[in-house]
Amino acid sequence: MELLHKEAPNFTLRNEQGEDVSLSDYRGKYVVLYFYPKDATPGCTTEACDFRDAYEDFSALNAVILGVSPDDEKRHTKFIDKHGLPFSLLVDSEHTVAEQYGVWVLKKMYGREYMGIERSTFLIDEEGKVIGEWRKVKVKGHIADVLSTLQQ
Repeated sequence: MELLHKEAPNFTLRNEQGEDVSLSDYRGKYVVLYFYPKDATPGCTTEACDFRDAYEDFSALNAVILGVSPDDEKRHTKFIDKHGLPFSLLVDSEHTVAEQYGVWVLKKMYGREYMGIERSTFLIDEEGKVIGEWRKVKVKGHIADVLSTLQQ
């Protein structure tokens, strides 16, 4: 994790209910913006549930959590309902925001190359500056790391 203090790229994406959500809507709050590859896959489910389980801790620190993946509203809604997620998931089907944040990358699996989301989290302060960045996230222990950075 590195501390950056650079301006977070603003964006507007639809959430699971089809409503527009902009990063700038959350000025005055911390934002935990996490990018993940796909709803309902093992790693992504664990990460979302870990954020869910720590939701009250983040809320107590004036932080909102926003998940971003290329999945559509319907998949997001199913994922939220199945796991009781108390935060919004945003639709980045054209991966424009993932590209702005540098997390749309060439991936390799089973000898095949393809473009996809590199699991990453950005901690953004109340003024819209990136104050923490985690790339190539390993889910185990990650949420606790983000929380402890926010508590400092």
